[in-house]
Amino acid sequence: MVKLLIGHKGSGKTNQMVQLANDYIEKGAGSIIFINKNHRLMYELNYKIRVICMEDFEHITNIDEYIGFLYGIISSDHDIETIFIDSILKHADVSLGDLPVFLKRLSGISETYDIDFVVSLSAEKEEMIGVDLSNYEVLN
Repeated sequence: MVKLLIGHKGSGKTNQMVQLANDYIEKGAGSIIFINKNHRLMYELNYKIRVICMEDFEHITNIDEYIGFLYGIISSDHDIETIFIDSILKHADVSLGDLPVFLKRLSGISETYDIDFVVSLSAEKEEMIGVDLSNYEVLN
């Protein structure tokens, strides 16, 4: 399942994601991955959560490379339960126009590997042209 946190910048999406991730690690049996733009949140997350900072992978510049990166993460740990992706529009030059394809690909990965994704987007629902929100769980 792909779950979305949608809202304008400064609406508390990141704090909500951090809380969700910390809650999931306490309740779940599998691994939790948290992908963030930088190292800023590393100490706010439970030490059991694997934090990946995209600043460390500057050569990932498009959706295909980002999806390949996710496959690499998945192939290294077969116990992944949930992958949190904070502020996807700040990663790998992903734009609003890329969202329909990106989210559809995430859904396919989710179904194939039984992994949940929680993705935050700094956008309003009206801006997400081409994204059928009925295919995703909107958390806010």
